[in-house]
Amino acid sequence: MATSVVVADDQEIVRTGLTMILNAQPDIEVVGEAADGDQAVELARRLRPDVCLFDIRMPVLDGIEATRRLAGPDVADPLAVVVITTFDLDEYVYAALRAGARGFLLKDAGTALLTQAVHAAARGDALIAPSVTTRLLRAFADAAPSAPAPQPVDPLTDREEEVLVLVARGRTNTEIAAELYISLSTVKTHITSLMGKLGVRNRVEIAIWAYDTGRVRKR
Repeated sequence: MATSVVVADDQEIVRTGLTMILNAQPDIEVVGEAADGDQAVELARRLRPDVCLFDIRMPVLDGIEATRRLAGPDVADPLAVVVITTFDLDEYVYAALRAGARGFLLKDAGTALLTQAVHAAARGDALIAPSVTTRLLRAFADAAPSAPAPQPVDPLTDREEEVLVLVARGRTNTEIAAELYISLSTVKTHITSLMGKLGVRNRVEIAIWAYDTGRVRKR
C-alpha cells in the first residue's frame, strides 16, 4: 500500500515539483496539496495522510503552528510531519521540531533524501538532512529549555545511554549498530525503550532530551 502524503507550500512551482517527485515513486502517493498552513491543517485532518510535508514559511498559518496543531504534545493522535525549508539553520526549524515535526529537509535535498524522509516519518522514525543534523541539534542547547527536562522513573541502562548519545549525534540505526557491535533489531529495541522511559515520541525528541540534560555537549 502506498504511503499517502499531503504537500503544503505557498509557491506553486515548488509544490508541483515536490508532488511530481513523490508521485514518481512507486510506493508514495500525494493525496492532497495546500497553498497555506490553514488549508494544510484542514486537509491533513480530513485526509489523515501517512505523512505531511510542510514548508516552514506559509501565509495565514505558518508551518510551525500547522505542525503544532497536527503533531504537538497536546495532540492525542498526532500525524507525522516533515518540514522543508531553504534555510538550514533557520530559527523556525528549531521551533518546528519542538512543535513535533518528525524530520527536516532542505529544498535542495534531492529525490533520494526526500523519499527517505517520507518513508522514515511514515514508519515512526525521523530523518534530518545529514548536512545539518548535528548543528541543528546542538542549536537546541544554545537556548535554555522552557522547563527542566524530566528524568526517567526507570534509570537508563549503560547501553541505552550509549545509544542515546549516538542518536543525539545524528547517527542512523545502521551506524549505531556498527559502532556498538549490536544488531539492527537490538538498536530499534533500545530506541523504543528510550522513548518509553523518556516519555518522548521520536528520535528527534530523544536527541533534544540528551542535549537538555547535558548528556551531549556542544563542540
